[in-house]
Amino acid sequence: MAPPMTASNKHPEAPWRNFYGRIHGKTLNQAQKDYLDEDLEALSPGAVSWDINPNRDPIDMDARFKGKPVWLEIGFGGGEHLVHMGETYPEIEIIGCEPFMNGVAMLLGKIRKLQTQNVAVHPGDARDLFDVLPDHSISKAFLNYPDPWPKKRHHRRRFVTAEHLEPLFRVLKPGAEFRVATDIPDYVRQTLIEVPKAGFVWQAEGPKDWSQPWSDWYSTRYEQKALREGRTPHYLTFLRP
Repeated sequence: MAPPMTASNKHPEAPWRNFYGRIHGKTLNQAQKDYLDEDLEALSPGAVSWDINPNRDPIDMDARFKGKPVWLEIGFGGGEHLVHMGETYPEIEIIGCEPFMNGVAMLLGKIRKLQTQNVAVHPGDARDLFDVLPDHSISKAFLNYPDPWPKKRHHRRRFVTAEHLEPLFRVLKPGAEFRVATDIPDYVRQTLIEVPKAGFVWQAEGPKDWSQPWSDWYSTRYEQKALREGRTPHYLTFLRP
């Protein structure tokens, strides 16, 4: 089974990065183990692992993605939205980042079932992928129902901090959209403070712009759970100038 591709301390040039989320959950069934063993390597977006690419040479985007526009989903959960986007827009390529291997296995099962051809998978920390993505190489990015880290002392662990947003801004093309979906009011607050601080422009003129989903939105199991529990989803759209 392929391990998560995260920075390793055995490489002296690797930055020290704390990782707080889960990598493994309940025991995988045999089919999920087969997906990881048989399908994952071929779906890599490029040489992300520090063991394979210690010099952090940039991915050759034209060679890997055939010159198509490339989108990015950060933390794809079980992969529902990611596969939906790949199937809806066959003219693009989309990379999904997810360190939780159970979620990766779920995505691989969906890809195999649908024979989706335009999804790449990075089973690790998005920061490692940012290291090897060229400047202005991503045409759209998604952050859907990220880990809320509800305790105040843990807010620095959220994705919407400078450590993540600054490299995201660098790899996005001018004019690219960055979409954030969350049901946590305090996550909305932090997003609206930190994302513009990183250089993004919030695209909202009225309540409908954050209370209604995008026309191509796919409601994930996380959103369905939020709705069942009475929480209100927010849909925030930012532009990278």
